[in-house]
Amino acid sequence: MNILFIGDVVGAPGRRALEELLSKLVDHHFIDLVVANGENAAGGLGITPLIADQLLGQGIDVLTSGNHIWKHKEIIPYLEATDRLIRPANYPPETPGRSFTVVETAAGEAAAVINLEGRVFMSPLECPFRTVDKILEAIPKEVKVILVDMHAEATSEKQAMGWFLDGRVSAIVGTHTHVQTADERILPGGSGYITDAGMTGPVDSVIGMKKEIILERFLSQLPQPFKVATQNIQLQGVILKIDAQGRCQEISRVSLPLKS
Repeated sequence: MNILFIGDVVGAPGRRALEELLSKLVDHHFIDLVVANGENAAGGLGITPLIADQLLGQGIDVLTSGNHIWKHKEIIPYLEATDRLIRPANYPPETPGRSFTVVETAAGEAAAVINLEGRVFMSPLECPFRTVDKILEAIPKEVKVILVDMHAEATSEKQAMGWFLDGRVSAIVGTHTHVQTADERILPGGSGYITDAGMTGPVDSVIGMKKEIILERFLSQLPQPFKVATQNIQLQGVILKIDAQGRCQEISRVSLPLKS
């Protein structure tokens, strides 16, 4: 099975990259499952039902999210109604939405997708390590392919989750920091790993936002409105090749520019 995981989609530029590049990428690499982090797809912060439907209609099978999923309140009933947009599993049990999903891929096989959120430099949520243990117990044993989106700030926490889940899931893919790392590897137990899949959006920016505004924030220490940048748009992520036992055989980075 070939899985394409797409790094955080940022605003209209990220959506445009998907519209123009995704189908060709899927066809070229014989992709069976497309997963994307969509928590910044609406104006660079949050996601709306309309945009979620747009992304799912472009060929994405599952949307993961993170700490910005709650930005637009209209997404809450949408989260309750769908199993194709999931929220981090380690929010309180009463939190709206699903923490993981099991979907049928284009290859006709089942695959589970789990979303977790880190706690270092982020909100004091439930322990993601203990949470994912419980989820793995709930996933049917016949589901061999399991993909985890570890949405976290700290490199150490993402790496720790990689080692914690090695041999128990097919891949652990980091998101949230929007900078694609060069540490993709297959861990000893057979799980694919990368600290951050990157960002689908404008690379000439500061993690997707206009660099002039962010520089002014750093220089003046005064609040400035975030605005999504528009230059040098790329689709970033990873392609994973998973065998029938759910082990990762290959992991490779994707960084595909959108030609103007």
